[in-house]
Amino acid sequence: MQGRTKLNVGDILAKKGKEKISVLTAYEYSTARICDSAGIDILLVGDSAGMVVLGHANTVPVGMQEMMIFCGAVARGTKRAMIIGDMPFGSYQVGPSVAVENAVQLIKAGCDAVKLEGGSEIIDTIKAIVVAGIPVMGHIGLRPQTSSLWEGYKLQGRTKEGAIKLIEDASVLEKAGVFSIVLEMVASEAVDAITKSVSIPTIGIGSGPSCDGQVLVLHDMLGIYQDIRPKFVKRYAELSKEIFDAVSSYNHDIKTGMFPEEANTFHMDAKELDEWKNERRI
Repeated sequence: MQGRTKLNVGDILAKKGKEKISVLTAYEYSTARICDSAGIDILLVGDSAGMVVLGHANTVPVGMQEMMIFCGAVARGTKRAMIIGDMPFGSYQVGPSVAVENAVQLIKAGCDAVKLEGGSEIIDTIKAIVVAGIPVMGHIGLRPQTSSLWEGYKLQGRTKEGAIKLIEDASVLEKAGVFSIVLEMVASEAVDAITKSVSIPTIGIGSGPSCDGQVLVLHDMLGIYQDIRPKFVKRYAELSKEIFDAVSSYNHDIKTGMFPEEANTFHMDAKELDEWKNERRI
């Protein structure tokens, strides 16, 4: 891996058309350190933590308090990767002024930018955050925070009208000042058109290979989260089985007295022990 200089918006923009951008979610210190050391370009502190870490059925219950904790932990474990914090549901829908206040809090927690879901309907909010000096990543296509309220988790851009709407949203997002756009579960043909139509990087999740970069949820990619197994996820490991086997072995060793062993045990100073034994005989 090249130098450890902290990546910024300019670095990410410069990669479009030249180098694919790697993105992973991160929610805590230890895995953030690993991902950062492996050379991942962007660590997205996603509100998906509500599902894979907190056990909620969806991302809606996650609030600013939880996101602040997750973002701070990731920031403390990261030296090179750009850190982007998801603005949770309710933190920006109220209006631009509230959105700016919450975006500021995520930056203070250690993020380098924030991400919002939505297209033309949140342009004023995005502009306000950008004017405040905070970089914004857009997010169109499937919108996990609200999709379940309307049509469920369905592929986006399957029709001509749907593809045109996504292209229009990408255009207005770019004009509003976002430096990149996440495209979630969008038909690959529409993705190709969107990526070519904007000068900023597109980051795909379940949207094919045409994007300028790719993002996956870390717990999905590592095979830890078992409740949902999206078709678009490539499993690079099956850690849930390895963790289960390790914990089962630990449980067995405790029950049978095999742990702790001598190698895991500490002892008193020999001289002190002798003196103590002599005293106890009196």
